[in-house]
Amino acid sequence: MVYKNFAFSTPFLRGYRELKIPIISADGTPTWPELFPLSRLDELRDAVGARYFSAQMMLEYIAPDRARLDPDALHIYSDEFDVTTARIGNAQITGATIYWDPSSGHKKSDSSVCVLLYRDDKTRCVFIHDVKYLIVSDEELHPLARQCEMVIEFMTRARLRRISIETNGIGNALPEIMRDVSSRQNISISINRITNRIKKETRILDSIEPILTSGRLYAHTRVQSTPLISEMLGWTPIGGTTHDDGLDAVAGALCATPTPIRPLSRGVPIFSANTEFEI
Repeated sequence: MVYKNFAFSTPFLRGYRELKIPIISADGTPTWPELFPLSRLDELRDAVGARYFSAQMMLEYIAPDRARLDPDALHIYSDEFDVTTARIGNAQITGATIYWDPSSGHKKSDSSVCVLLYRDDKTRCVFIHDVKYLIVSDEELHPLARQCEMVIEFMTRARLRRISIETNGIGNALPEIMRDVSSRQNISISINRITNRIKKETRILDSIEPILTSGRLYAHTRVQSTPLISEMLGWTPIGGTTHDDGLDAVAGALCATPTPIRPLSRGVPIFSANTEFEI
C-alpha cells in the first residue's frame, strides 16, 4: 500500500491522505492473486487496451492526447471470407457489420465511407475486410442516389442485407433513398439508423485504440490501398485532423450491433444404430 500526502483544494478533505494500490505491485506480482492472477490480468489488458489498463488498474493516468493509432499494429491478412464455413483463415466469424458514414461524395468534400467488418467473438478479434470511399462526379445530378447504388453493390458482394447508416446531417435522407434504390433493383435490405452525439475524436479513440493496442485488429490487404492507413498515421485525439472519415466509419462499425453469421452448411451427423436387441 502506498500512502502519499495530498493537499486537497476542497476544505472538508484537507489533511486526508491518498491511498493507491495498483493491481500489479512494483515487483510484478498481482496485488490480489486469489482474485486477479496474472492470466486474468492479461485478459483484462487485452480487453481494454494498454492505456485504459494503466489508468484504471495501475492508477497511472495517460493523457488521451498522447494516444496514437499505429498502422504497424494492424495484422494484415489476405484470406477471403468463406461463406460455407463462416471462416476467415482459422478465425470462426460470428458477426458482420456494414456501416456507412456519408457525405456528398464530391472530391473536395468530406469522404463518404462504407466499411465491412467481421468479428470473431471467441477471440474478440475484429477484421476490417473492406473499405470503400464513395466518390461521385461533380456533374452527377443525383449524388446521393448514385452513392446508394454503390453501397447496395458493396452489400451484395458481401452477401449482407443489413446496413447501419449515420443519419446526422446529410445522412438523414439516405434511408428513404436507399429503400427506393433497392426496391427498383428488387433487393430487400434492412437499415439501422445511427445518430452520433459523441465527439468524433472520442468515438475513434475509445473504439479503435483498445483493440488495436491489444493486437486484436486485423485488416485485409486491400485496405492497404485505401486512404485509411494514411488517416491512421496522421490522426491525433486533440482534433484538427483533416482526414479521418474512414476512421470514423470504422469506429461506427465497431460500435454498431453486428449481424449474426453462421456457417451455411454443417457436416452431416453420423448416427450408430443400436443392434443389441431381441425380437
